[in-house]
Formats: sequence, structure tokens, C-alpha cells
Amino acid sequence: MSSTDSTPSGSAIPMSQSLTAPTPQNTPLNHAPISHGLMRPSVAAISEDEEEEDSAGLSDALNKLALKGDDGDEEEEELPDDVRRSVEALKGVQVAQDELTNKFKWEMQELEKKYNALQEPLYERRKAIISGAAAPTEDEIKKGVEKSQEEDEEYEVAKVEGETGPAAIPSFWLTALRVHPGYAELITERDEGAIKYLTDIRIAILPLKDDETALKDLIKVPDDCAKKPGFSLLFYFDAAQNPHFSDEILVKTYFYLEKIGDMGDWVYDRAIGSTIHWKEDEMDLTREFEVKRQRNKSTNRTRLVRKALPTESFFNFFSPPAAPENPDEQTEEEIESIEEALQMDYQLGEELKDKVIPRAIDYFTGKALEFEDMSEDGSDDVFGSDFDDEDEEDEDEDDGPVGKAIKASRAAKKKGAASGAQNVNPEECKQQ
Repeated sequence: MSSTDSTPSGSAIPMSQSLTAPTPQNTPLNHAPISHGLMRPSVAAISEDEEEEDSAGLSDALNKLALKGDDGDEEEEELPDDVRRSVEALKGVQVAQDELTNKFKWEMQELEKKYNALQEPLYERRKAIISGAAAPTEDEIKKGVEKSQEEDEEYEVAKVEGETGPAAIPSFWLTALRVHPGYAELITERDEGAIKYLTDIRIAILPLKDDETALKDLIKVPDDCAKKPGFSLLFYFDAAQNPHFSDEILVKTYFYLEKIGDMGDWVYDRAIGSTIHWKEDEMDLTREFEVKRQRNKSTNRTRLVRKALPTESFFNFFSPPAAPENPDEQTEEEIESIEEALQMDYQLGEELKDKVIPRAIDYFTGKALEFEDMSEDGSDDVFGSDFDDEDEEDEDEDDGPVGKAIKASRAAKKKGAASGAQNVNPEECKQQ
């Protein structure tokens, strides 16, 4: 992994040994603190002939090298010269392997860009059906019914009499995001009034090519990141109806370093988000306003003072956390908190890109919860949230997918608060 990281302004900063940049390897699927150390393999079994002193000495040296810390170079120097040459040769072989892996990752990035472009017509079709701009075709309905009946033999087909036209799906993206445990923890009741105007979410794979001028106009990539791999998430809103902000598109972009890390995958660099243009101060969902009386000591007159305070909101997602400029000056608790915030932010971006956007209908219907079970013990603990059944008195209520998703997410938040769990509020830079 690179020994430097970048601030949002692009300046390189030294990475503290205890500050771990998130990658697909070290970012867990569940919401948990970062591990600061891994058990390294021991090579104690290399020497089986304890009677031979030279062999025992070599085994000890290899053991020290396998368990090396910052003084690893000194341990390596204890090896016999001929063995050291072999070790150095293996490092040279690894350099060649890394070069091939780096080339592979770049080609995979281009392949991902190609297939993302091939899916654009399908995303457009999905958007048209969701918005009610187009009616579904009989072939689309037939395939959807066959898929549902394949998964559930008792599935009942929707029956509509007479001719039917387009039928918009209200709050589609609000519901889909609410079903995802990570985003359910970010979305507050206040946020719902704005997110219901979310009409689409798309992906753009970086770096952008010269002919992708339309995307370049939407995604303001800093000059120092123009050639870096990564991805952007584009959130489209109905600005005319949205009372909170005037932006039609909000963008969140994740950048990687141009070379892979020691584990053979991209290394996170930084994330940037759009500036939200709130229509009025009171419409700013990332702040709450407090009014206090203030008394003048000289005149004894009082006045009302209005103060803005930061608050939890989904829209803090567009103000991602950043690595500190001087990590060595941070306490261990502060470093852990920053790491957790960076990893969660990164993971949320990856989850949206790899799961929610491609399979939005599965999140809308709640089917996605079946394959969200990724914990080692087989429980439903994903992103630190458990979805429990609601009280029996609510089970008979037919609230539709929106109401059910919102109820489930709120129940999870209440349970987390009762157990002393703390929600991350970028707001974990993620990531990319």
C-alpha cells in the first residue's frame, strides 16, 4: 500500500502506521472497527533437525523475519548471503507479478466501463417505467412474472381489467435505499421529504475519456485526479418539485491511486461530493437551527440569536470524511474513529455501485435482504443492523413497500440506540 494519502485539496500527506486506507480487501461487510494487526504465518516447522546448529540458526532467522515489524530489514540481514540473494530475487519476481496485476486491474476497469455503457439503455428503460413516462410491455411483464413464479410458486399475478397505460412507482428510490441496512441508518425522517424526489441513480467509471464530454460537465474531476481510476455515483432529482435544493444532479466520486497496493487491489485515495444548493436555510437538511436569547451586559437588553448546528442526514454523504493532515498528532481513539468513518463511506459507495443500482428492483421489493446475509455466523447482521419482525399488531397492516421498508429501518435504528450503538455520520472515505 502506498505510504502517502491525499487530502481533499490534493496535497499528499503521510499516512500514520495506524491509519488504514480502505480497500475491497480490508473493508468488512459488517459495521466493525478496523483490525490493527494480523497474525502472520510462522515458519517454525521449516527446520525439523534440531541437532544441526546451522539449520536451527537459519530457522530462527526465518522466524524473526516472518514476524518482523519496523525492523524487518535488520532481521533480513541476519540471513546467510546466499539465502538473502534468493529472497531478493523473489522480490524481483514479485515486482513483475505486480506489474501484470496492475495491467490486469486497468483492463478490468475498461471492461467495467464497457458493460456499464451496455446497461445504459436498460437503465433508461427502468427510469421510464418508474417515472410513468412509458408503459411496460407484455414481454417485460411476462418475464417478470415467470421470474417471480420461479422463486415463489404461490406468487399471485397482478390482474388489471381493460386497457392500461403507464403507472409510475412512487418513492421507488427512497424505498430501495431504505431497504439497504447501511443507507437505512443514514436516512432520517427529515430526509424523506427530499429523497422522494430522487428519480434515478447512475454509475460512471473513471477515468473519463476525452470523448465523454457530457459526463465531464457533470463530474468535476480535479486536475490531479484526471487519470486516476475510480467511479462516480450520479443522483438525479426532480428539482422543479423538490422544495429543499435546486440541484438536478448530485455527484459523489471515489478515486483510487493509479498503482495497486500490496494486496493486489486498488488503494483508496479520496472522495469528493457535490456542493448542495439549498433553496433556503431552513431547507438545509444537514443543519438544525437553534434560537437562543442573548442579554447585553451593558444595556441589559435581550436579543434572539439564531445558530446553525450540524445534524445527522443522508445528505452528509456528499461531504465525505477525509484523512487528517497530521495523523501522528491524533489520539488512538481519534484515528480509530476516522478509520471507521473512511471505511463506512467507502463501503457505502461500493454497495451502491455493485448492488443497489444494478439490482434496484430487488431492494425495492425487499428480496435483496435474502442475499444481504453476508455475516460469518449466518445471521442477518449486515452493516451492524438487524431487521427484527415488527409487533404483531403491525403485521396485518398493508402499508405497501414504502411503509414496510421505513418501519423496518426505524426499528433497526431504535434497537441500535437501545444497545448503545453509535451511527456513523459523515458524515465511514470510503471509499473510491
